[in-house]
Amino acid sequence: MECTLRDLRSKEVINIYNGERLGFIDDIRFNTEDNSVMTFIIYGRERLFGILGKQNDITIDCSQIHLVGEETILVSVKDVVYEESSEKHQLLHKFFT
Repeated sequence: MECTLRDLRSKEVINIYNGERLGFIDDIRFNTEDNSVMTFIIYGRERLFGILGKQNDITIDCSQIHLVGEETILVSVKDVVYEESSEKHQLLHKFFT
């Protein structure tokens, strides 16, 4: 099966370890020396409409992809690490709680 970047961007990425919806592919990292795709990148989600910043980007290595289907891409990412709570987030949390 052949896919363009446009096709990949319309497929939802799901982590098979916990069923979490990671998002949609936003970008790729391409190796120009051997003409291969190295990783897929999902940009970090905004927290509270961007007021609290955003999470880190998720980078998925090609070896972590298990299946590319019609509507989804199944990946196995054991540890998806998001950005730590910032000082701004902690201050707003104290204010609203």
